[in-house]
Amino acid sequence: MSSTAEQIAKNARFAGNVLKTLSNEDRSTILYKIHDALKASKNDIERANKLDLAAVEETGLSSSLVKRLDLFKGDKFDTMLQGIKDVADLPDPVGKVNFARELDEGLTLYQVTSPIGVLLVIFESRPEVIANITALCIKSGNAGILKGGKESLNTFKEMAKIINGTLADNEKTTGVPVNAVQLIQTRQDVNDLLSQDELIDLVVPRGSNALVRNIKNNTKIPVLGHADGICSVYIDEKADLVKAKRITVDAKTNYPAGCNAMETLLINPNFPSWTDVLTNLAEHGVTLHVTQEVKDALKEQGKLTGETADKVVDANESVDFDKEFLSLDCAVKFTPTALDAIQHINLHSSKHTDCIVSEDKPNAEKFLKAVDSADVYWNASTRFADGFRYGFGTEVGIATSKIHARGPVGLDGLVIYQYQIRGNGQVAGDYLGAGGNKAFVHKEIDVKTVTL
Repeated sequence: MSSTAEQIAKNARFAGNVLKTLSNEDRSTILYKIHDALKASKNDIERANKLDLAAVEETGLSSSLVKRLDLFKGDKFDTMLQGIKDVADLPDPVGKVNFARELDEGLTLYQVTSPIGVLLVIFESRPEVIANITALCIKSGNAGILKGGKESLNTFKEMAKIINGTLADNEKTTGVPVNAVQLIQTRQDVNDLLSQDELIDLVVPRGSNALVRNIKNNTKIPVLGHADGICSVYIDEKADLVKAKRITVDAKTNYPAGCNAMETLLINPNFPSWTDVLTNLAEHGVTLHVTQEVKDALKEQGKLTGETADKVVDANESVDFDKEFLSLDCAVKFTPTALDAIQHINLHSSKHTDCIVSEDKPNAEKFLKAVDSADVYWNASTRFADGFRYGFGTEVGIATSKIHARGPVGLDGLVIYQYQIRGNGQVAGDYLGAGGNKAFVHKEIDVKTVTL
């Protein structure tokens, strides 16, 4: 066990114990200062990001990872900055009273939200995660230890320097400890930190299937995350064609490398215009990995021609329906009923995000209830599965497990709760069950009337 890793974890524990006692105003103030510092250093960050992009071009990194690495593609940098401000402006997630109960006169029980403690967040490629997680950790009163991927090392180091400098410069005025967010650079640090289960409360991996599985197999610390984003869209018999075309194109082509992109398209063959959905996807550059049944039906209807024919390939049914393509590829098969689609999804999906396109409310409601995924949609693109779009400001990651948080994990997913009793000298021995004769009142209190 590395003494360096132990010290990093201890520093985080100490910082977290201080951070959770600070006011929401202090925690939000430092986030605005981090936002301003990153914005002012945009040119330096962009230069560092270009170095990383140039390096990965020589290594042959997959196009999906290159897209994730480019911090200045489109409005990604500005969105990252806005996410920090959005988090800062959200209501304080710490100290909220979930319920209150009078146990006896002058003896009251409260369930109050509190930070989880120390988070170890490990991610690949996406350098904006540094800012996202920093904002979420500080706002929620959690200490964070962050490790970026080697492919984003230059960007990571530049942003880490800016964030660390901002925390150090403002520690005395805001009270936010400089070790509230620690940024580490080596894989050995990660390996050593994974053994610090007495000091670190939660590990959040963001990256490839291999990364997530490796972490889960090498730590006793609880892990929050998902290994794959195998998202499905089901086109029901009573789907609206315009909606079906818009949703499938957006879900597949808006950002194919995203974990919320459509990877499987399930079609009810009784939907009259199903071929239009496939030809529309082909026209948008999507390669369709179709089952033999779908291919035969396309031939029968004279649709396996031209651009569509060029974009249709045979599906490997033992692989493609359990696969995250992360590219302009999509597996396609027929499912004759909504129930068949539900059964396919529950068997093959990664429990991330799945959608039904239908004008049949009973079918849609059945789908929403029966699909066992963190996010389930009716007539909406799977690309909405995102903390920013949910109004969380940003997200620490997507959770597909069934622990305390599920789906895009924002501030609410980074707090747990504790029970507080506020009394006036009472002892359990006076009450029934512990030797006494007094009975408990157990009277519910409207939390709207509670001020702690």
